Amino acid sequence: MSSNDTAVQHRSSVTLRLPARQPFDFGASLAFIGSFPAMTGQQGTARAELTLALRENSTTLAARLTAAAEGTDTGLDCELTADGPVDSRTATAAADRLSFYLGLDDDLAPLHAAAQHDPAFRRVADRLRGYHQVKFPSPFELLCWAILCQRIPMPVARTMKQSLVEAVGNRIELDGRVLWAFPDAEQLAALDEDELTALIGNRRKAGFLHGSILRWLDLDEDFLRRGDYDAVRERILELPGIGPWSASFLLIRGLGRMEHIAYDRELSRAAARAYGHPVDEPEFRRLATTYGELQGYWAHYLRVAG
Repeated sequence: MSSNDTAVQHRSSVTLRLPARQPFDFGASLAFIGSFPAMTGQQGTARAELTLALRENSTTLAARLTAAAEGTDTGLDCELTADGPVDSRTATAAADRLSFYLGLDDDLAPLHAAAQHDPAFRRVADRLRGYHQVKFPSPFELLCWAILCQRIPMPVARTMKQSLVEAVGNRIELDGRVLWAFPDAEQLAALDEDELTALIGNRRKAGFLHGSILRWLDLDEDFLRRGDYDAVRERILELPGIGPWSASFLLIRGLGRMEHIAYDRELSRAAARAYGHPVDEPEFRRLATTYGELQGYWAHYLRVAG
C-alpha cells in the first residue's frame, strides 16, 4: 500500500454547528471574501460554501462551511477534515477560530439602533444588514501580512506570504483541490532570520518578521481579544515592524477590537461617499463617537459599502 493510500485511509472528519447571532447573512460574508485581495486564492467561495485550510493544535485541517438548512438553528454547518484523527480539543479550537474569523457572535443590534439616528449611514447599514465583519483567518496571520505588505505591491506581498506557507508545508486536499494553511507561530519561529530572508527575498522584512514571531509566542490571544484596549495596543506596538497604522489594522481586522478607529484618507473618502460631502477629521471623530464601542464596525461598513 502506498503512503498516499495510507493517508487517505486515516483521513477523518467531524461535523459541527457554528451558531451565528442574528441578523446574519452568510452570502454577504462570501461576497466580501471573494473580493478581498489579500486573501486571493486562499479560500474557495463557490456553490454558496466556504472552504479553507487552518492550523490548530499542530493539526492541519480543511474546513467546509455552509449555511444551516432553513428551519434549523441559525448559523453554519462546518465539516472539518484532517489526514489523521480530529480530537475534541482540536475541533473546539477550530470552531472558535472559524467563528471568530467570521464574526459569528458579533452583536449588530446596537449598530443598527444607532444608525436610526444617522440617515446617511442607515442606508449603508440597511444594505449590508446581516454582514458580520470577516477578519483575517487568525491575528497571527495578519501580523505577518501587515509586515509583508508594507510599501510593496500586493502581488509581491502575496508571493512572499505563499513562500512562507509552502516552506512549512501545511498542505491538505479537499475535493481534489490543494489547500494551504498559514503556519502557526511555532512553525515560523523554527526558521531563523537568514532562512526567512531566503524565502521572502527581503532582509529588512525578515528581521521584523523574526522579531515579531518570537514575541508573539509570549502573547496570550485571549488577552489580545478581550483585555484593556490601551494595554493591548501598547503590546502590539512593541512588536518589530508594527507602527500605528499596522497596529490599528491588527486590532480591528485581526482581533475584532471595534472600540476605536484611526482616521485615514481611505476612510475619509468612504465617509464622503456615504454622507454626500467631504468629511474632515473633526466631523469624522464626531460621527464615529456616536457609535461608541462599535465605531470600528461603522468604519468597516463604510469601507465595504464603497
